[in-house]
Amino acid sequence: MARGERGAPAIGTVLRLTLRDLRRRPAQAALLLVAIAATTTTLTLGLLVGNVAGEPWDRTRAATAGPDAVAIGDARTLAALAREPGVAAAGRPYPTVSGALRVRDVTVNAVVHGRDTAPASLDRPLVTDGRWLRPGTAVVERAFAEALEVRPGDRVTIAGRGFTVAGIAIGTGRVPYPSSTPGLVWVTRGDAARLPSAAPGPRRYTMPLRLDDPASAPAFAARHQGVRSWQDMGAYATAELRRANGALLIGAWALALLAAMSVALLVGGRLAEQGRRVGLLKVAGATPALVAAVLLAEHLAVAVAATAVGVLGGWAAAPLLTGPITGLLDAGTPAPTPGTALAVLAVAVGVTAAATAVPALRGARISTVRALADPVRGPGRRSRLAAAASGLPVPLLIGTRIAARRPRRTVLAGLSMAVTVAMVVAALVMSRDVARRNTVLLGPDFVPGAGNPVTERVSQIVLVLSLAMVALAAVNAVLTAWTTSLDNLRAAALTRALGATPRQVTAGLAAAQLVPAAVAAVGGVPLGLLVYAAARIAAGSTSRTEVPVLALAATVPVTLAAVALLTAVPVRYGATRPVAGLLEAR
Repeated sequence: MARGERGAPAIGTVLRLTLRDLRRRPAQAALLLVAIAATTTTLTLGLLVGNVAGEPWDRTRAATAGPDAVAIGDARTLAALAREPGVAAAGRPYPTVSGALRVRDVTVNAVVHGRDTAPASLDRPLVTDGRWLRPGTAVVERAFAEALEVRPGDRVTIAGRGFTVAGIAIGTGRVPYPSSTPGLVWVTRGDAARLPSAAPGPRRYTMPLRLDDPASAPAFAARHQGVRSWQDMGAYATAELRRANGALLIGAWALALLAAMSVALLVGGRLAEQGRRVGLLKVAGATPALVAAVLLAEHLAVAVAATAVGVLGGWAAAPLLTGPITGLLDAGTPAPTPGTALAVLAVAVGVTAAATAVPALRGARISTVRALADPVRGPGRRSRLAAAASGLPVPLLIGTRIAARRPRRTVLAGLSMAVTVAMVVAALVMSRDVARRNTVLLGPDFVPGAGNPVTERVSQIVLVLSLAMVALAAVNAVLTAWTTSLDNLRAAALTRALGATPRQVTAGLAAAQLVPAAVAAVGGVPLGLLVYAAARIAAGSTSRTEVPVLALAATVPVTLAAVALLTAVPVRYGATRPVAGLLEAR
């Protein structure tokens, strides 16, 4: 080592050793890249979607001359409201009736607005397919039309009268279906006047309002009955994206936790595999600071690369989540800002540094003699765990002692599995809740058999996040088993030399993986239920939750089967190596 490297580590030396190690171990670098990139991609998506959650409503409102507030009532009440202080302009009230809409063999409730055939200056629906109204025709709100599967030229029956669908349109005078029910249909004023009203009493009208101060719309609505602000309607209309953003952020933090565990396991594996290399570096003159800096630099370099991959991947996937929303204009393709990239980089570097620092410093501080001898920690002679395990069958005894040698690794593996099981359980319960709401709780205001895009997109996001977490947990399981096998090569050979069969050693290594996995799976079920309950409370949901008992009961055996399958190869590798070669002096 150069003289200057005995103090603060020289940057050039650290870079050379870092690049050399990355080239020599591309598989480990690739696994780490995948683990961190999954986190950075999810976090980028969450930040991008959160930044544009309100844009579809804002863009649609601008394109349709959307009102600042909408009032519903009888003609006299609305006339008085139009003269209230703070009202800059009021549109001509249009008749509003409710009735049964029938198309083919589907019957569903609908709200009908009677509109002029000429474009209005306030609350002007934007036709996206076909044309605007003529007498005897109807224009259907786009999300409602999507659910009904109607197109221009189709025939519909409203309150017993037949209409030809002239076009499909979007607007912001009412929240799109299914966030607002029943669905909306526009007909001419004359046709609306001839439709029978389902509600008794005076005919009701809807009036769009333009306020002097649009920001005061919520306060104006609170002072007047039957008035709804544009902010309130926008919150309902974009609830899909906001729920998606919440799911993404929760998933991003869960993935960040799993990625941190992956980094820690990878570092532990490197130290188990290359303990002698640390000793050789020290013999060559490397200080503990240099050794720790090399280990940190390797993983931080991968974290920086994973940030680039995650930001680009999140940017490419963002349009799948931001549009098109059926009832509104899409939000366009959001681009990551420098602030977004820096936030993602900070998370990636922070997670990697936190997971690497402790094992790197511990490995750097080990004495040169111990590093060259490549020792294996054993449980203390007075260990209560060792005493309790003495009466177990040989495979369980071996597995218990293997787990006791590396308690931090065992805990990390268990936590990784517990987090994954908890998030999968939460996803299963949410899926059951969504299915129940879409099939059991849907009344005559919803189109039978039509999907609910408000919940479908969130379900898809949760499914993708669950698959990503399962993949990361699988990586962690393989890393744990591989590291444990490498760490116990000589101990396993010694155990076989003392009379244990390869099958018993294999079963012992498998038990070292399955026992913490079983504990984690059992604990992950109630943890997942708690996570979902907390999410429902945060969202203000008060409906009853239906727990999928059979699916949750299968969680533990499925988890154990998956761990056994994933760890079969590394476990067998550690138990079948030739004994003589492993026990030779090194």
